[in-house]
Amino acid sequence: MSITGVTEQDIANYLADTPGFFERNAEMLGSVRLTSPHGQRAVSLQERQMEMLRDKIKGLELKIIEMIRNGQENVAIADKLHRWTRALMLTADPAELPDVLVRELQHQFLIPQAGVRVWGAAESYGGRAFAQGASDDVKSFASSLTMPYCGVNSGFEAVAWLQDASTVASLALIPLRHGAPAPAFGLLVLGSPDPTRYTMDMGTEFLMRIGETASAGLNRLLPAP
Repeated sequence: MSITGVTEQDIANYLADTPGFFERNAEMLGSVRLTSPHGQRAVSLQERQMEMLRDKIKGLELKIIEMIRNGQENVAIADKLHRWTRALMLTADPAELPDVLVRELQHQFLIPQAGVRVWGAAESYGGRAFAQGASDDVKSFASSLTMPYCGVNSGFEAVAWLQDASTVASLALIPLRHGAPAPAFGLLVLGSPDPTRYTMDMGTEFLMRIGETASAGLNRLLPAP
């Protein structure tokens, strides 16, 4: 809109630069009518400001609710991680650690299938299931992972360690090692029939913590230095 060369932007700039205008013309505030965003009815400037304030407060309330929900979820995850870690620490016999690790992990986090293999374990554990079935390709692949792999099951050899490999649609592969530069000494596999349970774009920080804790616990199976 332009009136004798004056544009809407000129008017807006004038009002912004002249805060005393409405003080000198206070009666105009009560006569200004605006269209409500919640209908086609006309409302006063004060009503429009109140509507904007209510919308802003509603948006803040939704953000607060989301923050509270995220906080509650994080507390629940931390509690489950604590119970899982505690179960590992209370396992006196090192030979039982892999079974406890997998069983409690499935129980606490509702994981449909899980399995673990450890290579290079002490000779006394050579006959155990967790020390069997890891080929050189699996060992090389695990050592090449700098973080957990999450994605579709594209025929990974390690999926065969799970109870019902044919139903696994997505999986997470978590290397077990002593620090990032060291080669992996094992691999933890989590599988699900849900193709969206483990995806390429999901965050892996939590899975990395799982891997670090599992590595620390299963370290007891390795030969003493």
